[in-house]
Formats: sequence, structure tokens, C-alpha cells
Amino acid sequence: MLLAVDIGNTNIVVGIFQGDRLLTSWRFETDRARMADEWWALLTTLAAGDRIDLRGIEGAIVASGVPQLATTFQELITQRLGREPIQVSAALDLGIRVRVDNPMEVGADRLANAVAAHHRGPGAWVVVDFGTATTLDVVSPEGDYLGGAIAPGVLVALEALTARAARLHAVDLVIPERAIGRNTRQAIQSGTMLGYLGLIEGLLARVSAELGETPNVIATGGLGRLFLSHSPAIPAYDPDLTLTGLRLIYQRLTHGE
Repeated sequence: MLLAVDIGNTNIVVGIFQGDRLLTSWRFETDRARMADEWWALLTTLAAGDRIDLRGIEGAIVASGVPQLATTFQELITQRLGREPIQVSAALDLGIRVRVDNPMEVGADRLANAVAAHHRGPGAWVVVDFGTATTLDVVSPEGDYLGGAIAPGVLVALEALTARAARLHAVDLVIPERAIGRNTRQAIQSGTMLGYLGLIEGLLARVSAELGETPNVIATGGLGRLFLSHSPAIPAYDPDLTLTGLRLIYQRLTHGE
């Protein structure tokens, strides 16, 4: 079995693979203060509930945007599982070429997303990841990671708005039926949710123009499901895309697949 860990600024997602099959996955709130032993206690409890024997873990791979927790999980995996985890970066043979000014600046999760998208089929791909940041990552038909765009995430933008405006308050993240809100709640939902749809659609249109073709588009991330079916520009959603990319990278590096 393979342990795949995606460490983000808001959430940590852990997946257990048997070959190509994702047996289970667990999502945690990112807690930088939690020690390796505490993470281990959480993992063993959840694994027992899902009837997963962690002693069967043969390898591990980690994508981290939080250096402190990359070290924590390195310690956990090395000491508790007796495995040396692969830490994803552009320095590895990922199966795609990273064609940006500074490849080592690209987040490990974005690289994993790009690998997974390119593996899905021919043509250019854009991954829209709705996480702490809303990111777009572009992969050419030839397998070149070309870069992308980074915007504040939906929750980050909403929290910033309500924190700085005394008469505005947090609302449910729901796509409203109308752009013209009849009250403050509807107006915030329109500006936030429909505003982000407009942001994504506008960026995708510009990316298509720069590529000279219409790319395949897939969304991922914890909030991606909210936007699915509300825009023809976002035709597909895969919540496990990053974990799949990690599995593909691991298999390439260890088995040459």
C-alpha cells in the first residue's frame, strides 16, 4: 500500500492506495502545532475504523506547502512506518517538464495536479484548484507545465471582507439564483460566488486565447464541488486529483510506470 499526503495551508488530505485504487482518504484541519505522535494517533484511529493495517504501507509520498509540517510528517513516516517518504518538488522526474522561470517555486500540490491532469488524456489541460488559494495550472498537450494563476481563495476573500467591513457578516457559500441581491446576504453571495465564477471564466478565456486552443478543464479542491454544474467552463470535478497525481509520481519514480 501507498501513503499519499497532501499538506495544504487549510487542510491536510491523506490517502491510502492499493495499486491504482484509492482505498480511503481522510481530511484534517491543518494544525502546525500538532506533533508527529499526535498525527500518528489520529491516523491509526481512522485506519482502524476503515480496517486499514498501516503495517502494510510499502511507500509514502508527500506534497507540502507548509515546511514545518513536511518535517513533521517526514518524522512520522520514517519513525512509525520505517519508510523514507518522497517529498515532491520540481527537482524530481515527474513525467512532465516544468517550463517556468523558477521551477522550484511551484507548489508541490500544483505539480501533482498537473501530472494527474496530463495523465487523464490528450490535449492541453487546466486544473482549477479551489483551496486556500484559487489556482489555475496549465499543461500543454506535450506535457509541459506552463504556469498558471493564483488568486485568493473564496473563504480567504470572504473572511477578509467581513473582517474589514463592520456591517457585513459571513454567509453560507451558496451559488445564488440572481446576480442582483435583494438583501445583504444575497449581495455578498453574488459578489463572492458568482464573482469567483466570473474570475475563473475570464481567466480560462484568456488562457485559451494564449494557448491558441480550448483546453480540457477539471476542478479540484475542497470547495470545487460548489461550482460544478454552475458554469460550462468547469465541466468536471475530481476531489482526489492531487492524491492521484501523487500516486502517479510515486509509481513513476519507483516502478518506472
